[in-house]
Amino acid sequence: MDKKTKIIAIANQKGGVGKTTTVVNLAAALSARHRAVLVVDLDPQAHATLGLGLEKQQGISIYPVLLGEKAVEDVIQPTKWTNLNVIPSEVDLAGAELEFGARGDRLEMIRNALAPVREAGAFDYIIIDCPPSLGIVMTSALVASDGVLIPIQAEFLAMDGLALITGSIERIRASVSPSLELNGIVFTMVNSQARLTQDVISEVRGHFGEKVYETTIPRNVRVSEAPSMGTPVVFLDPRSKGAEAYKAFAWEFMAKNPTRGVFAPAPAPAPAPAPAPEPAAQQPVSDEGVSDSAVPPAEPGDAPANA
Repeated sequence: MDKKTKIIAIANQKGGVGKTTTVVNLAAALSARHRAVLVVDLDPQAHATLGLGLEKQQGISIYPVLLGEKAVEDVIQPTKWTNLNVIPSEVDLAGAELEFGARGDRLEMIRNALAPVREAGAFDYIIIDCPPSLGIVMTSALVASDGVLIPIQAEFLAMDGLALITGSIERIRASVSPSLELNGIVFTMVNSQARLTQDVISEVRGHFGEKVYETTIPRNVRVSEAPSMGTPVVFLDPRSKGAEAYKAFAWEFMAKNPTRGVFAPAPAPAPAPAPAPEPAAQQPVSDEGVSDSAVPPAEPGDAPANA
């Protein structure tokens, strides 16, 4: 089936908001749903690269592609998980702000670098992990994207950071990329018991409406531990609260950003079983062992579950 590749930048100039954690686990959850995903790590710290189980390598990043020394296809690296690939980062990207600042095509350089991958249609989603600064690299990443996903914490200072990046989106839309949109806002590291948390979430929802994702990501120890093991939490501990939240978020993300025609929504919870009948009236039990209602519905383009 034909795919329409979507490029989504995940960005917030404020550090420590779960940006890279969201990149890694959203990409992993999408790949588990049979979506082909390419992560582009533009953060010189290379945390997305490490979180996906790869090591930094000199010359294996988008940096030599921007210099014209390599083709983008040459720097795409597979991970150990099906459907999940990455263009790693490296330390040389730290100097990109100065090195590329005088280029005439600096705002379009990442869009041009990724154009062959997008046109090939091999991926459903290209997810860009932006650096935590409003510089040339982040701006070029936003210009390359269809939409911007902003992870934020539910705290007072998050509102200031949100205003800065949404202002940047508006300026880019007005001057360079009219099709760029705010894809959405997702709350991370949520403490659902805190009154301030609920107040901030309510205020942001009141201002941005449907742009705020319904799914929120809770504080969870397993989410924090996963990067040190080079494994997304959705694969490391699929039953943890953090993994369940990221899987639910991926469903919501796919519904908002379909790449293969009509998207089937996430399955509703199975209804509570009816009381067991008296022994004399019992019906034969299916040897399947699992009801159809427990299995997510197939979507256009999904591979068989045992593929």
